[in-house]
Amino acid sequence: MSDYNWCHGPNCHTQHTLSRVRGSAGNKVLRTRRIKYSYWNSQDRYNMFNYFCNQSCLMDYITKHLQAMIAIAPRREALETKIKDPVKETTTTEYGYTWTNTKIEKRGVDNDNG
Repeated sequence: MSDYNWCHGPNCHTQHTLSRVRGSAGNKVLRTRRIKYSYWNSQDRYNMFNYFCNQSCLMDYITKHLQAMIAIAPRREALETKIKDPVKETTTTEYGYTWTNTKIEKRGVDNDNG
């Protein structure tokens, strides 16, 4: 297995940076970057930065392939998380400023059946 991946960004080879310039004098090209596995990206095989050299290339890829990615696992209905009734707490400072903090807690399945 190689220690490198090529960046999957569709426009990576068109970005004008010195790290992409390759070739001999008079025959220069812009080339897609290679991504080396290192400590920070080798912990998780599916880390997105194993396949994209930067966030710009990642977003270019997502923009180009979004419909195909959504088609893999489409969401047909909304997801819900059970919560306890929100508790509102109004606070007033000595200078007369007032604000409301709302505390929202998940309702545990094991300890609260209501």
